Amino acid sequence: MKMFDLSGRTALITGSSQGIGFALAKGLAEAGAHVILNGRDETKLKDATSKFDNDCSVLAFDVTDHDAVRAAIDTYEKSSGAIDILVNNAGMQHRAPLEEFEASAFEKLLQTNIASVFHVGQAAARHMIDRKAGKIINIASVQSSLARPSIAPYTATKGAVANLTKGMATDWAKYGLQCNAIAPGYFDTPLNAALVADAEFSAWLEKRTPAGRWGDVEELRGACIFLASDASSFVNGQTIYVDGGITASL
Repeated sequence: MKMFDLSGRTALITGSSQGIGFALAKGLAEAGAHVILNGRDETKLKDATSKFDNDCSVLAFDVTDHDAVRAAIDTYEKSSGAIDILVNNAGMQHRAPLEEFEASAFEKLLQTNIASVFHVGQAAARHMIDRKAGKIINIASVQSSLARPSIAPYTATKGAVANLTKGMATDWAKYGLQCNAIAPGYFDTPLNAALVADAEFSAWLEKRTPAGRWGDVEELRGACIFLASDASSFVNGQTIYVDGGITASL
């Protein structure tokens, strides 16, 4: 299984103090990578590190602040070493009928879900380009392809993540980078807490999903390890749906 071994590599995962980001960080660590947890709350991040069996680092910055992102990544690269793998996971959700959706909430979604992918992706890629190697994994969603009532702006941002992933691959593959996305289906996470608690929605989801259930965040680890490893050396610009079959079925 040497091609999946991440020993000696460093992975930065944004939004990784909980939920999907935390699960992906744990998976990459178990595959041998040194992981860097990111978020805005340093205390929360340090609490998260206590749940790791091996050493990990903390890099607190706001993914929506271009200058702060650049400074944090440049400083880490200079003082601590290369970031070989980037997982752009930070994201948020806001639900409201589109005709009532507040402009401020729409702007916040744009900054958190898509502008952050540009900011962090560009800052990390500049160093990866110099080394002629690097892995960028963006977290998209089934909403990159589908829509549901009350989340139209979220759907727009996740569609943009999938297309920005294609753009990254198109611009950066020639420098030895592989840029791909994972599109999770419906997973039991803090972001989906309201839906998980809604018995009617859960019953609908179980009926709608061929696998017949919510996903477990640990089920996203395999795709992430694959895209972070040498096993995906000729995979570029792709969005891999990990969704229990929901996008494959009417």
